[in-house]
Amino acid sequence: MPGLSRANMFICILIVTSVLVAILETEETLLTYTETLFRYLEWVFTALFLLEYGARLWVLGENPKFNDGLRGRLRYAVTPAALLDLLAIAPILVTFAGSEAFLLRLFRLLRVLRLARLGRFSEAMGYVAEAVRSRGHELCLSVGAALVLLILSATVLYLVEGEDQREAFGSIPRAMWWAVATLTTVGYGDVYPVTVLGKMFASVTAVAGIALIAMPTGILAAAFSDAMQGPKANKAKQDDTPED
Repeated sequence: MPGLSRANMFICILIVTSVLVAILETEETLLTYTETLFRYLEWVFTALFLLEYGARLWVLGENPKFNDGLRGRLRYAVTPAALLDLLAIAPILVTFAGSEAFLLRLFRLLRVLRLARLGRFSEAMGYVAEAVRSRGHELCLSVGAALVLLILSATVLYLVEGEDQREAFGSIPRAMWWAVATLTTVGYGDVYPVTVLGKMFASVTAVAGIALIAMPTGILAAAFSDAMQGPKANKAKQDDTPED
């Protein structure tokens, strides 16, 4: 993360540390002996993040996009980045307000969302976002092709294996689990065809899955390379331009 100020570097370290604490807190044997420590640490993290959020709102008037007073700050508060900040801070308030066990754990684990905030400090994440935007049409086509192949594979296996393996292939939605595992080349092995025709089609599906994974990977790799080369080319052009 080149070019970060000391304040932003401190925030990045704080984010990583708070997420590590949230991860360690899920281990019950560790929590038994240090529950109080974890609670105090979360209060400290929340206070610092609230302070940082308030400071961000305070200096927002320097940004031309949000420099119209309270209205500008309200517009910023509903942006995805600001909402993500609030989601990362809110869990401690829910924790002490009381809730059902599942919801309590869910809100507390939302603290892991703080990792997403690192994206705003990373130049590489900017390149990734630019790559996705520039190749949105191609990525949508690859996703559409994947859905078509997923449904087709599940349908064929339902027709071929449905009678022999009702639990695994008794319906198209059930067969989709096998199709997803095969097309993504994961291959858990918990469900597999047993008929000759089913095995033949499964082989075709597995080979198609390799191409399916390679397609968006190649698109994003090319787009990411273009996004990185763009600023370098502009900088080189500026350096070659003679001064008046």
